[in-house]
Amino acid sequence: MGTRESDVKEHQACTTISLSNYHWSDPPDENKWADCVHCGMCLESCPTYELTGQEQHSPRGRVHLIKSVAEGKIEVNEQFMDPVFACLDCRACTTACPADVDVGGLIEEARGQIRQAIPLTGYRKTVSNFFLHRLFPHQNRLNTVGGLLKFYQKSGMQKVVRKTGLLKIMPDHLAEMEGIMPELTQPVRKKYKNQNVIKAKGKTKHEVALLTGCVMDVMFSDINEATINVLTRNGNDVVIPQNQTCCGALHVHAGDREMGRKLAKQNIEAFNDAKKIIVNAAGCGCMMKEYAELFREEPEWHEKALSFSAKVEDVSKYLHDTGYEQPQAEIKTRITYHDACHLAHGQGVRQEPRNILLDIPGVEMVHMPNADRCCGSAGIYNITNPEMAGAVLESKMENVPDDVEMISMGNPGCMLQMAMGVQKYGRNQKIVHTVQLLDWAYKKEDGLRGQE
Repeated sequence: MGTRESDVKEHQACTTISLSNYHWSDPPDENKWADCVHCGMCLESCPTYELTGQEQHSPRGRVHLIKSVAEGKIEVNEQFMDPVFACLDCRACTTACPADVDVGGLIEEARGQIRQAIPLTGYRKTVSNFFLHRLFPHQNRLNTVGGLLKFYQKSGMQKVVRKTGLLKIMPDHLAEMEGIMPELTQPVRKKYKNQNVIKAKGKTKHEVALLTGCVMDVMFSDINEATINVLTRNGNDVVIPQNQTCCGALHVHAGDREMGRKLAKQNIEAFNDAKKIIVNAAGCGCMMKEYAELFREEPEWHEKALSFSAKVEDVSKYLHDTGYEQPQAEIKTRITYHDACHLAHGQGVRQEPRNILLDIPGVEMVHMPNADRCCGSAGIYNITNPEMAGAVLESKMENVPDDVEMISMGNPGCMLQMAMGVQKYGRNQKIVHTVQLLDWAYKKEDGLRGQE
């Protein structure tokens, strides 16, 4: 290449940088939008575009806006912030895109720029700091909150609150969440605190480390327990690193990428000795597989993140790929399956959980139309955008077959959101995690053997 041509390219690069209205480190990666030709294949896959019909609330519209800021055509302002934060980040558009444009990655990077240009203030800042900084990263504090909620449930206070109508003074979406709060049990990290390894039942085939999660271990510790039971049943020694923390997904979704990096570093170090990291929450698994995206400007941590992410596996895929004991006891039920967005679109795991359910005697699978359509949970989207989340949920519930007794899925956020839908629309389906049903079948089988 001649000197003149090289100087021209360098000048063009400098001009592009100077024109950009992203003024902070870690801006949206232009390689993610380079292949977008605005063909429109993504439009039908987008829940927010379906509901609004507005171009700025479509994947290609958001990509165009993000690119326009980089080109200096628009500012990082309220008009830019609205469509970026209204995105569910469900990744369905990437599945639909012929060029695999990573819209989700662009959205998260753009949110990081927005939160630096337009920081939260007042009440929103206080609430965000409380949950994202002071609560979720601290398991002891979460356990304390869990203990208070458990007391609320067991003491009879919950019944009083519901009977007296006190819930009516709460915002509708928060009152609905209280109505579907699962029954809390002891967190597994607390239960197994003094046990380095939970040994396999029978011959050890593998050793795995389990991400217990933050809210997961407080609100859904029974699912963590079921996961441990199923893993040990199938020859896995299970290690629970006590210094693990929140995966950071909620922080990154909220634009707090710096806290996301801090939590990612802690988890990378906590699971350093693990050969395989098992996750039973789709959102957490997807985030952990994408840790390297947070460290594009930190080469040393980028390499560590790549190595870490290669070890992360959803529990259903891990069981499917390594082999699992097919239960002999019958669980007679009609069930349908909902694809969590960050499992189907984010990790490409679709058939494995369905195969596990079909391997349980007595289970009759009923197809759900648009099974991989978002339910509206999307991390804390149902709290920050309750109206849009409610509309997405309504659309989702229209696709749930009437004649099923259970709806299975692989993500706690989806479980809460779908339980809300069941309650709100007068349905009677039970919401279950895929691994729970397998655990129930094993336990029933053991019970039948004990009677022989």
